[in-house]
Amino acid sequence: MELEVENQWNEDMNNEEDKESKESTDKEKNNDEESTEKLAPPEVNTLFDSDREVYIYYRRYGLQNGFGVMIRNTRKVHGVHTYVTIACHRFGDPQRKVVDSLNPKPIVKSNCKARLCAKKLEDDRWCVTQFDNEHNHDISPSKAHHFRCNRKLTEHAKRSLNLYDEAGITMNKSFNTLVVQHGGQENMTFNKKVCENYMRIIRRLRLEEGDVVALQNYFNKAQLVDSNFYYSIDLDDENRIKFLFWADVRCRAAYKEFGDGVTFNTTYLTNKYDMPFAPFVGVNHHGQSILLGCGLISNKDSPTIIWLFKAWLNLCDVV
Repeated sequence: MELEVENQWNEDMNNEEDKESKESTDKEKNNDEESTEKLAPPEVNTLFDSDREVYIYYRRYGLQNGFGVMIRNTRKVHGVHTYVTIACHRFGDPQRKVVDSLNPKPIVKSNCKARLCAKKLEDDRWCVTQFDNEHNHDISPSKAHHFRCNRKLTEHAKRSLNLYDEAGITMNKSFNTLVVQHGGQENMTFNKKVCENYMRIIRRLRLEEGDVVALQNYFNKAQLVDSNFYYSIDLDDENRIKFLFWADVRCRAAYKEFGDGVTFNTTYLTNKYDMPFAPFVGVNHHGQSILLGCGLISNKDSPTIIWLFKAWLNLCDVV
């Protein structure tokens, strides 16, 4: 339960930070300066304009002093946050829950009592009601950027990684360049793994101009030759292909005859863009596998799978 609350709160906080960082480059630079400015310990009765500011301040304070933070609990009234406790990331029962694991993870919980509590006032500002800064474990500012709450790419880093990748620069060199730009890893809010995960998604979304034109030309030509050819494309905010589904006349005819049993698989990968190939497969009267539709997707999250199945259901309605 605590993990769900923490994930939802962190997602809300990250979304707010992303919106603000996209407003202007100058504002982003100011935020970067604030993240490196030495922060004082938050005191009781300190006021903040929003719950987002409370969380970001304590997270940045932890980043500078060598510990991570997590949302211990929150309180809502009519769907609106009115109280929050942000604790040290090592809060929790130190006892291992899974004792027979083949690959046990190291115990990081120590029931640390360091925390910050804040409540919402009548004027919508937030007031710190409690602050405990005593940790029962070692803290290390040089390792704080590895904590999950601090692993976040800045807009500047995203743009740089895109440019480096398009220029053919390897990830090792790209990350080392970012380290130099930030004056060392201790000043960064992300590590190499975060960069690799981000670029993996971007490469799946990215299609070269010639490939996009060739794909559209092929589908347009296919529909001119056969009016029963069906396809559906979804684009992101930058007009890059996120999801793609298509089925030709043979797929539709096969589904009409052998659509009683359909399987769906996303374990296939294309070589160039690392986009999962997701075929819909059936079985004919000879026990042979037949193709009923094809999809290319940028990732395997729930919205993507839902979109693909909706495209599939649209095809089923017109068969």
